[in-house]
Amino acid sequence: MSWREALRPVRMERVAIVAPARSLGDVLRIVGEAGVVELATPPDAQLQAVSKTAVVRGEVAALAGWMPAEVVSELAGQVAPEGGAVVPLARPRGKEAPSLLRSEGLRGNLAPLVNTYGTTPYADLDPTPLAVCAYVLMFGMMFGDVGHGLLLLVAAVGLYRKRPRRLSRLHRAWPFAVGAGLTTMLFGLLYGEFFGPTGVVPVLWVRPLADPIALLAAALAGGALLLAAAYLLGVVNRWREGGWPATLYSPAGVAGSALFFGLGFALLGWYANLGWLAAAGSVIAVVGLILAFTGFYAGAGGGASGTAQAMIQLFDVVVRLGANVASFARLAAFGLTHAAIGSIVWSATTGLWAAAPFAAAATFLLGNVLALTIEALVAGVQALRLEYYELFSRVFQAEGRPFRPWHLPSTSKEAASCSSG
Repeated sequence: MSWREALRPVRMERVAIVAPARSLGDVLRIVGEAGVVELATPPDAQLQAVSKTAVVRGEVAALAGWMPAEVVSELAGQVAPEGGAVVPLARPRGKEAPSLLRSEGLRGNLAPLVNTYGTTPYADLDPTPLAVCAYVLMFGMMFGDVGHGLLLLVAAVGLYRKRPRRLSRLHRAWPFAVGAGLTTMLFGLLYGEFFGPTGVVPVLWVRPLADPIALLAAALAGGALLLAAAYLLGVVNRWREGGWPATLYSPAGVAGSALFFGLGFALLGWYANLGWLAAAGSVIAVVGLILAFTGFYAGAGGGASGTAQAMIQLFDVVVRLGANVASFARLAAFGLTHAAIGSIVWSATTGLWAAAPFAAAATFLLGNVLALTIEALVAGVQALRLEYYELFSRVFQAEGRPFRPWHLPSTSKEAASCSSG
């Protein structure tokens, strides 16, 4: 599989299932058992109901549908003994193919992160690999602790091996636990945290509680980089969805990207005292504003009312842009919260150790259990919130149609076995 195919949903083919009218039922039974063709009927329709939707001309019957291109030849070989054929058709104009994200191997375990948000449009790129990387990095920044990361890796091993059995239904989450554990350990090393500020590992960058401003600046900078990647991916998707008009004028296309990057360059030039960079950024931002206004104005139908509506929408875009960047401050906020809990637990442990070592050990154990459960849940939810509301809102502008292949119901299979017997 090439890297281009790996970055988009499974390629779909419009096909016709063709068969002699007398053996249509046998051919459809094979198609239903294969479960790889989406027909006009519901995915759980009975065999007889599907047969009635076939177009019959003389001795030949046919049904049109969608199926993954990679299994067309395989299905054609299965129906050939019954006189059937799978004929590729031209894609109808104005009708989008159904979407199916790749589910083989590790990719199938990661796909729910995107599928939970919505169905990726068939024309768009599949953001699953990038989305998973962004998610675990944000989680690690909010939950940085080497000891807690090690425990997450232990949990990942248990999920992978389906132990304990009552958690086997969460088996598919093991890659997320591995990624979260590794990033948690990475940021734990940067923060110097090992079950709190125990001094077991050195501080490679900064202690969150000692320099919260540095942590906040890093969170906002990291958020800006993630937003930049989302904007670039959005530009590609707008082009694939509607060509240059959708790409140029969309706030999630070139217009929004120019405004975002232009303001970023202008602020960087002002901060670094580089007048040329600030001027260039300002020009780029103005171009983005003009493109966005043009798109809003055209969409509103023009005229005075269209101008007023476009101005309001443009103001909303600018305000939301600042709010989106500021929203990543929660990475620092929850990182500070996690560090504060670890510091409180460690201070209580050391304070009790001389007088009551058993109470100190219990405090250390229960405090870390509390941090590992509640804080891990909070960090996971907040990372998901940033992923969906701040990043995916730029990547996606519409929702696709999920691929729902027809499967032969069990009642039809039983009826078929009884009639053959």
